[in-house]
Amino acid sequence: MGFLDPVKGFGVTFGMMFKKVATEEYPEAGAPAAPRYHGRHQLNRHPDGLEKCVGCELCAWACPADAIFVEGGDNTEEARYSPGERYGADYQINYLRCIGCGLCIEACPTRSLTMINFYELADDDRQRLIYTKEDLLAPLLPGMEQPPHPMRLGDNEQDYYVNGPELARGEGIK
Repeated sequence: MGFLDPVKGFGVTFGMMFKKVATEEYPEAGAPAAPRYHGRHQLNRHPDGLEKCVGCELCAWACPADAIFVEGGDNTEEARYSPGERYGADYQINYLRCIGCGLCIEACPTRSLTMINFYELADDDRQRLIYTKEDLLAPLLPGMEQPPHPMRLGDNEQDYYVNGPELARGEGIK
C-alpha cells in the first residue's frame, strides 16, 4: 500500500458526496422488464375461450424441480373446457421450487403453457406462491366466452389445432 492510496480513496468519497443521488421509486413506479424476459407462467386460451391445456402432464414430467402438478379431467358434452377429450382439471405451479428453466414450455405439445413478462414473484406468505389454475389462466379477451361451453371454432379438435389460426383470423379452412 502506497502513501497516497488513502488520499485517493478519500478523493473518490468526496467526489461522490456532491453528486445528485439517483433514487428509484420501485414499488410505486416499477421498471419495465426486458421485452423477451420470461417470468411468470400463463395458461393460454383458444380464440373462443376454451383452454389450450389438455391435461397431458408433459410439463410436470419435464420439470426438473418437480414444481408443477397437473391432474387431467375428462370433457363431456355438457361441460367442455378444452377442444380435446381431456383438460387440465387441477393445475398448480409452486414458485418456491420453480427455477425458471423453461423446460415445461418446451414440453407443452399444444403451446398452452408460456411465460409472460411479469417478474414480481416474491411474497412473505408461502401459500400465495403456489399458483393455481385460476391464477395462471389468461384473461378472457373480447369475443371469448368463459368455459364450459361447446366448441365454436369447429366440430372437432382437429379444427382447433390444425385450422385454428385461420379460423381465428376469419380466413376459412384451406
